[in-house]
Amino acid sequence: MRLLLIEDDTSLAQGVRTTLKPEGYTVDWLADGRQALFGLENEVFDLVLLDLGLPGMDGLSLLKKIRSQGKDVPVLILTARDAVDDRIAGLDAGADDYLIKPFDITELKARVRALLRRSGGRSQTAIQIGPLEINPQTQQVFLSQVPVSLTRREFALLHELANQPGHVFTRDHLQQLLYGWDDDVESNALEVHVHHLRKKLFTQLIRTIRGVGYLLDKDARP
Repeated sequence: MRLLLIEDDTSLAQGVRTTLKPEGYTVDWLADGRQALFGLENEVFDLVLLDLGLPGMDGLSLLKKIRSQGKDVPVLILTARDAVDDRIAGLDAGADDYLIKPFDITELKARVRALLRRSGGRSQTAIQIGPLEINPQTQQVFLSQVPVSLTRREFALLHELANQPGHVFTRDHLQQLLYGWDDDVESNALEVHVHHLRKKLFTQLIRTIRGVGYLLDKDARP
């Protein structure tokens, strides 16, 4: 899962990134509203963490702009503005949730998980597809009730595919979700992750759609 953190407080941004990365998220960070708008218009993110008081373009204007463009990426506002009118303005502009600074980092993690579940159309924490069970909260995977050990990016790739079984994800989409702007990416990195998942789970689970990308076959069995 790839998150975009838009926050001009450097120490807070570094703290949030340090906390969320071990949870399996790729967290990109921008401190300027206009730069963030460009990033959202040109790249793929699963969730946006948005401060309101930003240079270049304020967070509320940024939010209204991306919603007017039809972008439905979940947005969690992180701000020190705690007045009821400010919360209403943020929600009316298209925010999905609102968290007041200073916040407890465990609450931030829980709200991120809840928004990602909601955006994936799920009410339950775990994803069950045949003999495969995926728990995003604990990052555990079970195949026929036997635990399977995955790396952070292997889990992120499997989770993305399993969120929409049968849907074809392009290679570019998956690579953008797995790697942030600070990462060095080998040209065959995605293929390597797919190979490892097939080896650790079973070959038929992930199908290659030639010239397009990959899908998780919900009817496949070991």
